[in-house]
Amino acid sequence: MKLIRHLTSSGPAYAALQANGSALALDGDIFGHWRVTDRVVTPAKILSPVQPTNILCIGLNYAKHAAEGGKAPPERPIWFIKLPGAVQNPGDPIFLPAHQRSTKVDYEAELAIVLRKTARNVSRADAFDYILGYTCANDVSARDWQRDFGGGQWNHAKSFDTFCPLGPVLVTPDEIPNPNALRIRSILNGTVMQDSSTADMIFDVPALIEFMTADKTLPAGTVILTGTPEGVGFARKPPVWLNPGDTISVEIEAIGTLTNPIERGQP
Repeated sequence: MKLIRHLTSSGPAYAALQANGSALALDGDIFGHWRVTDRVVTPAKILSPVQPTNILCIGLNYAKHAAEGGKAPPERPIWFIKLPGAVQNPGDPIFLPAHQRSTKVDYEAELAIVLRKTARNVSRADAFDYILGYTCANDVSARDWQRDFGGGQWNHAKSFDTFCPLGPVLVTPDEIPNPNALRIRSILNGTVMQDSSTADMIFDVPALIEFMTADKTLPAGTVILTGTPEGVGFARKPPVWLNPGDTISVEIEAIGTLTNPIERGQP
């Protein structure tokens, strides 16, 4: 099932997309008990599929991406955070930082997992029972803050407002039985920049959930970004950075396409 979160006169609401292109309203709590009704709705503005409680991100999780950066494959998942305020809706702008200016903003196409219930010490065998669904994500990254200005840590460089677009839909696990067999691409101004498969992940989805919940409690609504494949801007010769007027899309098989324009932030 493909779920959307959209804006209504009474606030955000969820609906289920139908094969004929229509949408049916959902009743209940998306992180509890919910059902698809027979009420047809006409979505206006499409929002990010979730407003996360946490955003946890995995670095260097594609073998070819690690290689393009001159890194050895990690022995265990490398993770960092993005602030929840970094979330952006499909179609809304990614703003380039103005106060803490960056001239090296990069794109990263990623498969995102949304947890449906509180998770702690989840085994690999039980991992899929904790997944509400999957969506597209763009782990936008200010490489100058990541490498030159921030002491080598990643959180600051990846947590600017609008640096985590999500969407356009949330696809439930019954439609994606194997999340590690999906084509994933990024497209900048019509040019394909990344074109890979989630099969290239070093640590697959169950392994990530097992690792990230070990001795840690992750509440429902936690989003886990699972890493990006090769083809990012910093690794190109010459490097490719996002600029005002650009349009960047993340496309994942069985989910859809997440597209955002690039604009200069207000000082």
